[in-house]
Amino acid sequence: MVYHSFSLIVCTYMRSEALLNLLNSVKIQSLYPNEILIVDGSTNNETKLLLDKNNFDNLKYFRVEDADRGLTKQRNYGINLVSSTSDIVCFLDDDTVLVPDYFENILNTYKSYPEALGVGGYIINETNFEFVGDNYRPKIEEFYFDGWKRKDSKRFVLRKKFGLDCDCPPGVSPLFSHARSVSFLPPSNKVYEVELLMGGVSSFKKDVFKKHQFSTFFEGYGLYEDADFSIRVAKTGKLYLNTAAKVYHYHEESGRPDKYKYGKMVVKNGYYIWRTKNPKPTLKTKIKWHVITVLLIIIRFTNTFTTSKKKEAFSEALGRTVGWLKVLIS
Repeated sequence: MVYHSFSLIVCTYMRSEALLNLLNSVKIQSLYPNEILIVDGSTNNETKLLLDKNNFDNLKYFRVEDADRGLTKQRNYGINLVSSTSDIVCFLDDDTVLVPDYFENILNTYKSYPEALGVGGYIINETNFEFVGDNYRPKIEEFYFDGWKRKDSKRFVLRKKFGLDCDCPPGVSPLFSHARSVSFLPPSNKVYEVELLMGGVSSFKKDVFKKHQFSTFFEGYGLYEDADFSIRVAKTGKLYLNTAAKVYHYHEESGRPDKYKYGKMVVKNGYYIWRTKNPKPTLKTKIKWHVITVLLIIIRFTNTFTTSKKKEAFSEALGRTVGWLKVLIS
């Protein structure tokens, strides 16, 4: 079997140990990248020093300064350094760990679906699915898709009760946004067509970057930058997610914004994604977007009384509220 030449870009920030865990899982892949580009926005030398102590074939290290620091900027920086011989560019978050045949499954998807502009991997340690077959009738507190069920979160249960649930398959954004992410796809080892890929476990044909770059609207942490990019690419061709390309995601806390800033980003960036998908929404879709946004704010405020992390829940809810008010005013 002939495989594409492919590059791996890992953008990192102050996560040297997590990055080492990822690279050790890359080292034992059944298919190894033709080049690994580490784009480091750290403000110290710990990542560089750790990489100097550990040898990884085809690895190139780049340290960026303030002008190129931030997830989207670092991704664009890395794209400009990709070898001219590479056909596929893969992206991985620095706090992921790969199953040994991850790249093999990603590359096989491009062979099976030659029209694919992008292919995503599948995170296996964040949700619990149960196979129940084709004739199962889910309860309101359950989500069911393609013969599999999982427990639904409180926010989606309430959305169902108010008639605000997503009307598209997982990984496809409705016209009022607030999609079910690809994490709602089951571990079936199947390939699904989507329009949303998670940036931290994604890949794209290199030719895609002749027309598209990651938007610098998403500063710093870059929440939802992947949704913006993949929706724009999906308007020009097909994207797929291969649930056999498995990854563990460990959500390293270092490098993340505080909950107040995160809450504002959820709403501000979510609004931007909605208008990327649907630049001319109808009154009905406008109402749905705002009603769901307010419902999620209320849920987050109630978490102040129902979770152990009360301060974090309140800070995020306050940030969401400020973000929503700014959207209304602007």
